[in-house]
Parts: sequence; structure tokens; C-alpha cells
Amino acid sequence: MRAAVHVSRIAAAAALALAAAACSGGGGTGSGGGSAEAGVVRAYWGDPQNPLEPANTNEVQGGKVLDMVFRGLKIYDPRTGAARNEVAQSVTTTDQQTFTVRLRPGWRFSNGEPVTARSFVDAWNYGALVTNKQLNSSFFGYIQGYDKVHPASGGPTAKTMSGLTVVDDLTFTVALSQKFSLFPDTLGYAAYYPLPRTFFTDHAAWLRKPVGNGPYTVASYTKGSRMELRRSASFSGTDKARNGGVDLIVYTDANTAYTDLQAGNLDVIDIIPAAQLANAQSDLSGRFINQPAGIIQTISFPMYQPAWNTPGAQKVRLGLSMAVNRAQITQKIFHGSRTPATDWTSPVLGTRGGWSATLCGQACTYDPARAKTLVQQGGGLPGGRMTISYNADGDHKTWVDAVCNSINTALGDDRACTGNPIGTFADFRSQVTDKKMTSAFRTGWQMDYPLIQDFLEPLYATGGSSNDSHFSNARFDTLVNQANAASTPAAAVSTFQDAERILAVQMPAIPLWYQNAVGGYSDRVSDVRLNPFSVPVYNQITVKG
Repeated sequence: MRAAVHVSRIAAAAALALAAAACSGGGGTGSGGGSAEAGVVRAYWGDPQNPLEPANTNEVQGGKVLDMVFRGLKIYDPRTGAARNEVAQSVTTTDQQTFTVRLRPGWRFSNGEPVTARSFVDAWNYGALVTNKQLNSSFFGYIQGYDKVHPASGGPTAKTMSGLTVVDDLTFTVALSQKFSLFPDTLGYAAYYPLPRTFFTDHAAWLRKPVGNGPYTVASYTKGSRMELRRSASFSGTDKARNGGVDLIVYTDANTAYTDLQAGNLDVIDIIPAAQLANAQSDLSGRFINQPAGIIQTISFPMYQPAWNTPGAQKVRLGLSMAVNRAQITQKIFHGSRTPATDWTSPVLGTRGGWSATLCGQACTYDPARAKTLVQQGGGLPGGRMTISYNADGDHKTWVDAVCNSINTALGDDRACTGNPIGTFADFRSQVTDKKMTSAFRTGWQMDYPLIQDFLEPLYATGGSSNDSHFSNARFDTLVNQANAASTPAAAVSTFQDAERILAVQMPAIPLWYQNAVGGYSDRVSDVRLNPFSVPVYNQITVKG
């Protein structure tokens, strides 16, 4: 999903949006949470990049809110990540290309409007239409007629996709342009959420106060400060909120958030500063969370800059990957909360799901001598120097500096690589999406759903929704299409890994490490856990007293 850690969605994801934490929310006093409202959880947050439209949110902080305010056709199990039906009663197909979706009756938006087949069809058509400029539009790319509403160039020749048909209030069909056996498992992602009529009739008002069909409603939002969510009295699902609400409080420094947690001014954080990881277990008296998650941290190159996308630059990119001492950095800085990456996915998928301990091979193995040789053979760093950009409000400076030091040592030049901090997460992501990067930059991915497809297609397929490097390779695209059309999950995984081997040769993004979900909570709350996407399961948190 999410750029992130999406990351990704993206995003990670995907894109990881681990934007961080010093209080700008509590009136600038340095205590973000302040006094606690009875039954309400106070949680760490970072401002989203964009307004909270489902099809225009592909980073973690905005994704957190959407997943609290909405429910989709599918939902991902908070323990296993497995997809199961939610608003959908069934999603069926006889040919892996045309799907019939039947909705459970009784679902309503928080304003009382029924959730119908048209709520989904209208939302998906809006998300796909090129003139609406939605970041997640490519998620609709396999639906027939997408090329008419979202052409590669020029204006649209249609406003709706021919592959979407409303049958009745609770039934619609989806016709894809090719077979996609894994399609039903993608439908829990935010891009596929339904939208009420008010989204279209009074869009500006909806953006100020989004209306969804999830366990929480938006009570108030002050950008740069906080969002107050309250338990929905009309929620139609079974996983109702076990608390009165959640106050998401914006921080711009991770250490301040951690201090506020220890002081009892904050209840839940899903980021632990690197400098605090060694002591977090004792600091928090056992209320420290450290578990595997579907997150990978990467460094991407701006492939739209000619200096980084010449035949010689390929060797430079490969050499830089080999110059990173992943084992040393993850051990000394992250204290067991990171694992050196060996591919572009995540171990939470398992080997049957597509993760590989060997796929990246030599390209991800620390070899400073070979690294220096490859960089020299490729013509050296563009301009003789490189930077790694990152959002300054996240906990990234320490590891970015460590990566640069590793590169500098391998190349024998103390000034070859330096970190380049950029303001807030929103500022940083805007520069990335606006193609303003001139050198390497931090990227990450928090999975949208536990499929190898989600780690590869959105990030590296031509025109992918989270393809921040703007990498484009015709063979990679062909293999992704073939994988999606495969008749069995095993065949799909094998073909996706063939596509991934192209990344090991081209190296548009350096896989650094797999990231655990880490966090902590106060003694005021209980039943706190992070899901496989590294996000707190907010609706299951209970407030004591």
C-alpha cells in the first residue's frame, strides 16, 4: 500500500510512512496527549500526505484513518493477514476473469445511507478516471475499459469503466481485461472502499469530514495537530470498537512521542526511536511490541533522471547495493527489530507465498571491493557525489547516516554519500510524487494485502501507483501480467519471482531490511497489538477504568 511503509499502500509500505513524532498537536506544549477523555485512546500519528480520499491515499498515516472509517468488500485478519469477506457476502467467478460480487444486506454509511452496489461502482469509476488525479488509479487497471477512462496520454474517452455493471442494489459484476486469479484477495485495500453519495454531491464538505461505513466516525480534524475519531453508533460489522474513540495526535519527533508515552500523556505508539530500541522492553515494563510485519525498507533511485538511468548507472546502482553492510546496521542500530533483506518482498509471505532467502543473491551481499569496482566501471557516482533524501520528522537520520558511512567506506571517499533531510513526511512525499528527486531517496513498503503481487506490481510495474523511482521494464511488465493470469497461486508466485529477478539485475531500488512491527502502550490501555501491516488494531484496544 502504502509508502512508508505504503508504503503502498503501497505504502508501504509500503511507502513507510513512519512520519514521526514531536508534539505539534497538544498546543505546541511538548505533551501531545494531554488529559485523557474517558474511554478514548490517545495514539501517535503523522499528518497524511493528501486529503483522505480512498483512491488517493497510498501511505500509512492516511491509510490508518481510512481503515478505521471504512470497511471494504474484504477485510484482512488482524493476526494472520488472510483476506475474508466483510461487506461482501461472496465474490465468485468461473473463469478468473469475470467476478460476481454480492453484498451483505444491512450495511450503512454513518450518515444512514445504505451501502449498495453503486456505492462501490461509483467509487471505483471515480478512482480510475484520469481527470480526478487519484494516486491509486492503477489498482483499477485490470478492469475492462480502464484504458478509456485513464489513457496513457490525452483526455479520457469515457467516464466509467465498461467492466463494471450494477445488477441490483446488492450485486455487481467486474469484468477484467485478463485473468487475475488473486483479484478477490486485493479487495480489502482502501482503493476499493465504497463511497456515499455525499462524496460526489458535496465533495468539499466530505473532504473536511469524511463519511464512511467503518467502526469509527471523524469527529474533528485539525491538520498538523490531531484527528478525533469516535465510535460509530451505526456500524454494521461485527468488529465494533471496544473503546469510545481514538485521538490521533500529530508528532514531528519520534523521541517526544516516546517520552510522552512513558509520561502517561500518550497511550499507543507504533514507532520506537532507534536509540530507544535497546531499552524499550524495560522502559515500558513489558508493554513493548516487536513482531514480524509485511514491511520492507528500500532506497530508490530517480530513474527519470538520465544520470541515474544510463547503461553504466546500472552498475553504479548494483555497486551501491553491495556497499551497504546490512548485517552490521541492523544489529548495531535496530537491535533485532530489522532483518537484512534478501529480496523485495517480506518473510511474512513465507516461501510458498513468494518470499525468497536467495533471490537477490550477490547484489544484496556486502562486498565492498566488488562494490567499488562496479561503481568505477559504471562511470562513478553522478557528479561524483550522492545524497539519500528522507523525511526529517521520521526516525531515519541514524540509519541513513549509517548507510552513507558504509557506502563511503566501500568507495574510499568520506564525502561520496550524505543524508539529505527534507521537512515533514508530507513535504517529502510531495517531492517524491512530483518527480523532484535528483539523487537516491528513502522508500519503504507496508503491504496492502499479503500477496507477492502487492510487493512488486504497484512499486515496479510501468505506471504503478507507488512506482516512486519510475522504473520501467517491458519484460518485467509482461511477467507481472502473466503472473496475474496464472491459474494457480503457485504458478503465479513462480512467475512473479521471475519478474523479481529483473530487479536483482536492474536495481531500481536497493532492498535494505525487513522491518518488524514495533510499538508500545501505556498502562491505561490493554489488548494492544499491531497487525501484520504494522498498524495498531485500534478497534480492539480497551481503556481501563
